[in-house]
Amino acid sequence: MRELWELYRTFFTIGALTFGGGYAMLPMLERELVEKHQWVTQEEILNYFAIGQCTPGVIAVNTATFVGFKRRRVIGGITTTLGVISPSIIIITVIAMLLSNFMDIVWVQHAFAGIRVAVCALILASVVKLFKSNVKRWWHWPLAFAAFLTVSFGLSPVWVVAATAVLGLLLGRKVNLHA
Repeated sequence: MRELWELYRTFFTIGALTFGGGYAMLPMLERELVEKHQWVTQEEILNYFAIGQCTPGVIAVNTATFVGFKRRRVIGGITTTLGVISPSIIIITVIAMLLSNFMDIVWVQHAFAGIRVAVCALILASVVKLFKSNVKRWWHWPLAFAAFLTVSFGLSPVWVVAATAVLGLLLGRKVNLHA
């Protein structure tokens, strides 16, 4: 029961303190789950994040569910999912009740503009960290660049991940055969 409470509390904190969705959560997920609690490895969190991107739903919720399931099976998945969505439910409810009264205030608009800039910086930091830890071989560079371009021009990330998985298998196999 204690571990379930710790899972809920950790994911509640992550859900409450991260603005901007799943990508902005990655640094906090790494710090809390990999470094602090050691519930998952760096490679596992990146895999969960990648799978969470390809499956229906919100990346943060999918990732939380994977981590919870790894730790405590179904009850762990339910616990972490509830933990990560609880702050959003609370915050959205409060904002919905109050927002229409305050959106015309200039300083509220400026605060939201500042939050959006910070979220962009968090996402960029995550991208740089992911890039450094995953783009290691010569053929990773063009693959990463092609994936970036195709997603930037509107191709579904699901197709990009599927295509790069196939290319990774083919290129990795070819490189290993010649090595």
